[in-house]
Order: sequence, then structure tokens, then C-alpha cells
Amino acid sequence: MDAYKTHGAFSWAELMTSEPAKAAEFYGSLFGWVVETMAMPMGDYHVIKVDGTPMAGMMACPDPALQMPTSWSSYVTVNDVDETIAKCTELGGAVLMPAMNVPTVGRMATIRDPQGAAINIITYVAKT
Repeated sequence: MDAYKTHGAFSWAELMTSEPAKAAEFYGSLFGWVVETMAMPMGDYHVIKVDGTPMAGMMACPDPALQMPTSWSSYVTVNDVDETIAKCTELGGAVLMPAMNVPTVGRMATIRDPQGAAINIITYVAKT
């Protein structure tokens, strides 16, 4: 199974933290992760690699005013982000972060189930 192409598969994990460089040092030492930093318009993004394969990322919380807690979150691959958003709301869920395109990565959004749990959804750009 290719988690980046399989609808419903968990495919990425991401840490939102106030101190991504310190987190990268901690987890790198703890698990042996190699962390590569990429400059992005919204700030540096730290890609976690295991045996050379990108598995997760870390970034600073985008808006300190939101007082977002430091936390890990998961991404689930979907065939179509917009269709999944429509079905989510039809089933009583909500959209927390509207769909957005991330160049060279894909289209993503954050949704919430009727009980209040949030999860990220993503459709990856086809790699050639």
C-alpha cells in the first residue's frame, strides 16, 4: 500500500510547536531522526526523515495569538479534499482550516468530527 495514494490511509504526522529547532534536536537524539530544514513562505519547515524517507514534519505555530497548544497531528490521504470536506459537513462535521494548495505537496484542509476531534486531510500532488 502506498499511503500517499490510498484514500483513508494515515500518511503524515506534523508537530506544531513554539520551538521547532529544539524539538528537532530532541527527537533527532531520541529516535535518530534526520531533520532537514526547508525555508517556506510561512517560516521554516523541518522535514523528518527515517532511512532517507520523509515521514513527518515540524513547524512553528503559525499565529502565536491563537494560543495553539504544542501538539502532534495526523494527515489522512483522500482522493479529493473538496469532496471530503463536503461529505464531512454533510455528516455533521466542520471545517477548521479551509482547503489550501501547498506547492509541490498537494491540497489540504483541517476538519473536525461531530464530537470535536480534529484531523488533517490531504490529496498529494502526483509525483512523476
